[in-house]
Amino acid sequence: MKTFLDFINERVVSVIQRKKQARRMAKMAKSSSFKAKKKKAMLKMRSPAKLAIAARKKTVQSFRDKFYPSYGDMSLQQKVKIDQLITVKYGKKIDKIAKKMAMGLKKKELERIKAARAKLQDA
Repeated sequence: MKTFLDFINERVVSVIQRKKQARRMAKMAKSSSFKAKKKKAMLKMRSPAKLAIAARKKTVQSFRDKFYPSYGDMSLQQKVKIDQLITVKYGKKIDKIAKKMAMGLKKKELERIKAARAKLQDA
């Protein structure tokens, strides 16, 4: 059986597919069922695989911010090129930092859930 990490890592999509997914998700995000599902998910602990992915994303974003401050203003092709450069040049370092960050996120997860539940009770 494939794990969540395997599924995420093997999937490479083209620009056209990515835009199509973005349109589909933007439409889905407006539906009440999707909003309810998201609200329910906010009250649950994330799995270690999802925490690892979140930690890696935050780490990669910190490297982008550090070395390429104008990343947000660049074209899609430039962003792809920069992401490849960062992965090649700092891949091992990113993995190491992301592993530590995942442990930190795991500790903060309980606080996040408590805050979400408190917010739900106040409303």
